[in-house]
Amino acid sequence: MQDPIYILGIESSCDDTSAAVSCNQTILSNVVANQDIHKQYGGIVPELASRDHQKNIVPVINEALAKASIDLTQINAIAFTRGPGLMGSLLVGTSFAKSLALALNIPLIEVNHMQAHILAHFCLPGAVPSFPFLCLTVSGGHTQIVKVTDYLSFELLGQTQDDAIGEAFDKAAKILGLPYPGGPLIDKYAKQGNAKKYKFPISNMPGFDYSFSGIKTSFLYFIQEQTKQNKNFIQENLADICASYQACLADSLFKKLLAAAEQQQIKTIAIAGGVSANSLLRQRLLDLQEENNYTVFIPPFEYCTDNAAMIALTGYFKSLKKEFCDLKVTPSAGYAL
Repeated sequence: MQDPIYILGIESSCDDTSAAVSCNQTILSNVVANQDIHKQYGGIVPELASRDHQKNIVPVINEALAKASIDLTQINAIAFTRGPGLMGSLLVGTSFAKSLALALNIPLIEVNHMQAHILAHFCLPGAVPSFPFLCLTVSGGHTQIVKVTDYLSFELLGQTQDDAIGEAFDKAAKILGLPYPGGPLIDKYAKQGNAKKYKFPISNMPGFDYSFSGIKTSFLYFIQEQTKQNKNFIQENLADICASYQACLADSLFKKLLAAAEQQQIKTIAIAGGVSANSLLRQRLLDLQEENNYTVFIPPFEYCTDNAAMIALTGYFKSLKKEFCDLKVTPSAGYAL
């Protein structure tokens, strides 16, 4: 029987401060502190995010250890998010992880945030994706199609060349006058709307790459034109607007995803990242499984958004291969997959 390997995971890439403890592949605790201050600004303010991370990181780690019934002296290694993300936020997590690893004299493990999102599928007991599989990673900063052939083997097949899909959701919500974060609200209103009421263009990018800047601009011009004719257009048609826009974004995603699956001859598809909480994307995947004989994996909501459980688990897989880093490591805001 394998000896227990306890990993403390630390996540601070954006505006959520999180800590988790894992024992081998079992997650013992996963604590997340959200930041509400950004709502009043309509988006994340990096400096304020950094300050809140500094306030939250010690209490969050203490709570994670307590919930796991683990003492710091039992931790075998510390895994932390090196990037991608906001530089100030990453600095807080990286600095704390380095200091704690030095104080405890235990190994340090750097983790790529997007790789961790993919490996979140292995945080739970039960059915997990079999290799190889494709993962659609969708968040506020990323939109990628990734081929996964092992726990630590990733091939980027396509990605957005400008804005991420999460940005496309939040920008449209802002145009509609919805509070931040607007993506979940578009999803909410879309459930009561007619997705075929309005049409928006889908960018034609080469290969499996995406572009969402064009649809954002088209949406802005559409709303401006309609509100000139009817100042109450948004209020009177909000559900239909949201449903139509969301359907267009989903169409764009799945057009490339299915093309990649056909080219790679892979029938197992997963989704990861904050936008994987979107109800339409989840339903589209379930439809693929029902109608097209795909095997799909959809993470529970707690593992869609930023969390340290996925960081700890990635750290565990890296620890098995002795992929440790030294104390000279620095954050990387644009850490490539």
